[in-house]
Amino acid sequence: MTNIDTLKKNYEFKNILSKGKVYKGKYIDVYIMKNNKSKNYIGIAVSVKTGKANKRNRIKRLIRENYRLLKSNIIMGNDIIFLWKKKSIIEEANFYNIQYDMNKAFERAKIYNEDIDNKWKKY
Repeated sequence: MTNIDTLKKNYEFKNILSKGKVYKGKYIDVYIMKNNKSKNYIGIAVSVKTGKANKRNRIKRLIRENYRLLKSNIIMGNDIIFLWKKKSIIEEANFYNIQYDMNKAFERAKIYNEDIDNKWKKY
């Protein structure tokens, strides 16, 4: 299992949320900002209003797993924050819906490697 470098400090989140570019999806909002390093750092935020802890942790696991699978196709040197939308229905939170939102956001942000032909679809 490979480690994913994460953002942990409140000031790191605030900095990216205020200065980064936002790409909105149906279920998640993705904030992306260049970090001038050779790694991507990610942060995941799910509001308490979304549901109980087991639901929030499941959403975080799904986001983390989708990112892990896409990690090799993404250009390095970005800070990425995934925010789960409070108004999204938790029962619709599945692997493929999150993957669709993430792919759309990364495509719009143009942070995919050029040589990768990324095929995806919504299930």
